[in-house]
Order: sequence, then C-alpha cells, then structure tokens
Amino acid sequence: MRIRPLEPRLINQIAAGEVVERPASVLKELLENSLDAGSTRIEIDIEDGGKRLIRVRDNGHGIRKDDLALALSRHATSKITSLEDLERVASLGFRGEALPSIASVSRLVLQSRWQDDSSGWQVRGDGSETSTTPEPVAHSVGTTIEVRDLFFSVPARRKFLRTETTEQKHLDTVVQRIALSRPDIEMVVRRKRKAVHHLRPGHSEAEQLERMRALLGEAFTGQLIGLQHSAADLSLHGWVAAPTFSRSQADLQFFFVNGRAVRDKLLAHAVRQAYQDVLYHGRHPAFVLYLEMDPTAVDVNAHPAKHEVRFRDSRRVHDFLFRTLHQVLADVRPAEDQPAPLSVRATGETGFNPGYADRQGGMPLQVSDQLAQYRQLHGAATATAAENAWFKQTEPQLEAQTIPPLGFALAQLKGIYILAENEQGLVLVDMHAAHERISYEHLKNSYQEDGIRSQPLLVPLRIAVSRSEADEAEQRQDWFSALGFEVDRQGPEQLLVRQVPALLSDVDIEALVRDVLSDCQAHGRSQRIEESANALLSSMACHGSVRANRRLTIEEMNALLRDMERTERSGQCNHGRPTWVQMGLQELDTLFLRGR
Repeated sequence: MRIRPLEPRLINQIAAGEVVERPASVLKELLENSLDAGSTRIEIDIEDGGKRLIRVRDNGHGIRKDDLALALSRHATSKITSLEDLERVASLGFRGEALPSIASVSRLVLQSRWQDDSSGWQVRGDGSETSTTPEPVAHSVGTTIEVRDLFFSVPARRKFLRTETTEQKHLDTVVQRIALSRPDIEMVVRRKRKAVHHLRPGHSEAEQLERMRALLGEAFTGQLIGLQHSAADLSLHGWVAAPTFSRSQADLQFFFVNGRAVRDKLLAHAVRQAYQDVLYHGRHPAFVLYLEMDPTAVDVNAHPAKHEVRFRDSRRVHDFLFRTLHQVLADVRPAEDQPAPLSVRATGETGFNPGYADRQGGMPLQVSDQLAQYRQLHGAATATAAENAWFKQTEPQLEAQTIPPLGFALAQLKGIYILAENEQGLVLVDMHAAHERISYEHLKNSYQEDGIRSQPLLVPLRIAVSRSEADEAEQRQDWFSALGFEVDRQGPEQLLVRQVPALLSDVDIEALVRDVLSDCQAHGRSQRIEESANALLSSMACHGSVRANRRLTIEEMNALLRDMERTERSGQCNHGRPTWVQMGLQELDTLFLRGR
C-alpha cells in the first residue's frame, strides 16, 4: 500500500489509546488541567462509572474565547513554549494531547469564561479537528468540561471496560490522589447527582489529617508518624504509618514528586528497604509522602500518561529517601510524645490486622537459664534505686515524680506479658517480642562496631555471569571488600569468590552475589548482604531472648521497660508485631461502663 497521511480523527483515536485507558484516565487529565488553571474549588460529577458522564467544573482563570478551538487541537498548549520549558516542567499537563484525544472517543463540551471577560463561551469536540465557532453561554469565571458516552465511536474499546463498580473504584483512586496531592483545594464529588465527598481546603496539619481521614479511613490516620526533612535541594515531608499498620497489598501508598502523583520503582524500592527491618514478610507499608526537588533534576516526560518519572541522579534520590525513612522508623520507640504502636478500643478491636496468625510459636527452651541469659545479654538490666523506691512511695510522692513513658512494672501475666502503669493508664508488654528487638539491635550494633570478619573459602567459588554483571562486579570490588567479600573477575563472563563474611558462611553465596549484582544494576545499590546478615542476627536474637513461662522479678521487668525506651524500633519486634499496647483510663472506664 502507498504511504499516505492519516486522517486527524484517526490520529487522535490512536493517541487516545495511550492517554485514555478508561474513565479514570479522563478524570485524571481533566483534574490536572483544573489544577494548572489555578483553581481553588473543583466540582466533579460522575454517572455510570464515568461511561455515561464525567463533568469537571473549576473556578480557575478560564480560557480565552479565541483559544477555545485550539484547546481541542493536537499539540496545542499554554504550558510550554520551548525546549528549556520542557526541561523544567512545573505544570501537571503539558503535552496538549489530552483534550483532543478525549474528544475523539466521546461527546465533549468545553465551556469557559476567561477571568477578564464578561461572558462565557463553549465549543464542542468530535475529534475531527475541524474549526468550530465558539458559542456564547452563561458561565462564571472558570471552566467546565463535560465528557459523555465515552468510547461511543470506538465500540471495541468500550467492550474492554469493566463493571460500573470496578470503574468507580478506579475513579475514586484518582480523586484520592488528586485530593491528597493538593490539600489546599476544595473538592466536591457527586455520584448520580448525590454528594459523596465535600473536602474542605486544608492548610494546617490538622486539616490535612482530617482530609486523609475522610479519604483513607480512621484506622490509617490513627497510626501515622509525621516527618519533615531537607538536605541540599531535596525535601521530604508527609506521613508514614507505623510498621504495625501493614497491608496485604500496596493500596495505601501515595507518593508525590513536586505535586505530581507517581508510581516509580526507584521510590518504591527505597521505601521498601527502609521498612525491611521492621515489617513482616510479604506485608506492605502505608504512607503519604511528598518529595520536593529542582524540576530540572527530574524528567516528567517519560510516559504518555505521566505516571512515571526519571531522576537525573537516581542514586542520590534513593539514598536520601532510604536514610530519611530509616531514621524516622528507628525513632519509633516508647516516648512521652509518641503514641502507642497499638491502642485497644473498648470494643475489643485493634488497629492491627496483619492477615496472618499472630500467635507466638512454641517456645521449647528450658527455664533453668532464664535470668542468667537475660543478664548476659544485658548486664545493665537491673533496676535502679529510684525504680525500686517507686513502689514504696505514697501517692502524693508519685504525682510529683516524672513517670517514664512505659511506667513501672506491676506484675507478670502467664509468664508472657508484663503489666505496667504509666500516666495514661495500663501498659501491656509482650516480653519476648520486646526483648527480641532489644537483643537484635544490640547484636547489630556489635556487628557493626567490631567490623566484618572475613572467612576464606577452602575452594574458591566460580560464578558464571553476564558481561554486564562482570563489569559491575569489577567496578565494585572495593565495595565488596568493605562488606567482607573478595570477588575477582576471571574472564569476560566469570567471577571468582575467594572469601566471604564469616557470619554468612552457610548462606548460598552464589545466589547472594547474583542478587546483589542484579540490584546494583537496577537501583545503583544493594542491601542484600546486610539483609542476609541481619536475618541471621534476628534469628540469634530470637533464640537468645527471654521466653514464655519465664518468671521475671519486678526489677528485671523494669529493666526491660527502660531498655525498650532506649532502643530504636522497639515499638515492634523483628517480625513486625507490636511489642506493647496502651490502654488509657477512658478505654478501661468504658469496659466497666463507668460514668453511665
């Protein structure tokens, strides 16, 4: 067949295949245009999961009469004018493809009134790019875009749409992301003419938390840890959920780069690495995070739908995220200004629903070495004179004395739990889980302070790898050496491992080296060696911790409480379970119907 130019309508329908996947794609593009227009209020109307109607109305600066027809033509935009603008994109949309692509597969009506005009104008789009004459229409300052009968002109695409319920869930996700990205914008969402959301603008932290509570639920917002950190030209702020609030799927993960919601493997890897020491295997963290950086350091033109971004210095971004979140999670310990990792409500419900059996396994160790083993791991684990004297003080004396965050021990329950009293009420501590975390952190610190001892292999291990992996290993010889490995390149596609860390002598070294090289190529770094060492240290800490049915004295219980207050990440054990629970006086009063 001869080469010939495509018709404008067909061109737009092809472009729509990249931009318009489903009704949620349409809503995303329209909302981003409203935000770029400087809107402070946005109204959304949805019918039939977006297949019948999507209407977005804003109070932005509007579109001039002479520009309305251009808004429905391809590659026409007001957001960039040169290559320099493309290299530092500050707006959410900039391609100029969304509206003509949407118009090519729907019945679109665009109404707008420019902020300096006295009346509004409207145009209709059918994807043909034929010039339409604007018609006068009554409209306040701002823009309304109405999209009806999506994919009516492409029946094959319409067949791929799911049920109304499924499409509505995707629409709700878009609303969530946009509403979280700009908490200062008022948003009204109506479904079949009934209001389902009226999100007030939030400028303070309390107002932003209220918006998250409306969108993501009370359980999530009750487990948040706030953070704000800056270094060089990178700034990270937002909230992460406590490790005990984990999910079976990654459905509560919201990451924004310069206000743009993104799904990026590099960012996800950094967050996962930060949580790897406190999260149960197979669980996913929850977070709402905002990364601000120089627009020239991030390429937002990497994907037609702008879901993905590319960082010019990806390793620096990865390290910044990992170190910031790692430190935030390390500071999760009992403190005066920190909430309990798990609070018990009067109904018996908790904010912790891991989806797996959280009962401790069998603890078959003998009881005879209980106290000796505890004192061996923590020589300072003896009660102070002040703690012993606390139990002999009168009530007025107690009120005058500052009580530690976890209070002081009262008793031991069934040889498993420690009961303590603090200012808020009753504290219950899982003594094995708590001591397991304390022992684990102690072993990690000792391992890091004493350095990594290497052990030569009797027979050097030969590993066949790809040429790129061999190049990676050769470039990282010093890094491998610092971690206790001696890895030499023996040929274009062969490595020779001569020595390994003594702690990892029983690990599958070949699989570990391959995984490390794969991580280095994909993310610029790897923590698999540290993870393998930590897994062994965790196992050692588990077996060295006090076990169930072991009776501790009051002094030893108080020593354990003080250790928890000093130890990083002591809010949860090595497997992600909570180590302590707070029951306030209000919860206790409710249990006993006091005040009714």
